[in-house]
Amino acid sequence: MAARRGGEAGRSSGGSASKRRSRTGRVSDPRVARRRLVRIGKALEHRYGRPEYRTRRDLVAGLVRTILSQNTTDTNSRGAFLALRERFPEWAQVAGANVRSIESAIRSGGLARTKARRIKRILRDIEASTGELDLGFLRDLSDDEVFEYLVALDGVGAKTAACVALFDLGRDVMPVDTHVHRVVGRLGVIGRPSSRDATYESLKAVVPPGESLSLHVNMIRLGRELCRPRNPDCIACPVRKDCDEGRS
Repeated sequence: MAARRGGEAGRSSGGSASKRRSRTGRVSDPRVARRRLVRIGKALEHRYGRPEYRTRRDLVAGLVRTILSQNTTDTNSRGAFLALRERFPEWAQVAGANVRSIESAIRSGGLARTKARRIKRILRDIEASTGELDLGFLRDLSDDEVFEYLVALDGVGAKTAACVALFDLGRDVMPVDTHVHRVVGRLGVIGRPSSRDATYESLKAVVPPGESLSLHVNMIRLGRELCRPRNPDCIACPVRKDCDEGRS
């Protein structure tokens, strides 16, 4: 198992690795962090499986889905999206609707008023910048260009942009939500960044190529199931041997 391999690696190179760590747990050599993430990823896949990319054709839908998923469950956000599309089959109808109508349609997703305003602003921004409600042009842009365009939209932050890039465009980028930020901080692979944005920036340099989707999805699963904010179940954790907090 990957977890056992992590333990063996720790016995053979633990001394040199510890010298490269600062008091905050940061590893100065990105290669060390990358090797740890490879072991962690394999251990998580052994427990949860390896997710597959399923890119979506309608990128506007992907962006709206991501906004609706904020601070709620997958079931609630899915219901809100379906209700929105039933009420407004075309994105132009959403852009032209009043906020109260959008809010009513997505109420099941939580924070309906905030999300309704955000969705309406974003759709209008897209139309103003492209002349239509279509984000298909993002497929022809680099990762940096995709990120730059999306975060320029009013109400789109780093996590939302990264989620669209990963799940809708199939790009090898790793979004950082609350669970990923907490899990990565406890693991100590890149120290303990103070914010999700800082975690995202630090991970960019060390996530192994092709592993963003697997690490993102499975760290969320780990964060929900075992690495909870309070009373984490370290004994049952599949990556305990590679975790700074789990070993302490």
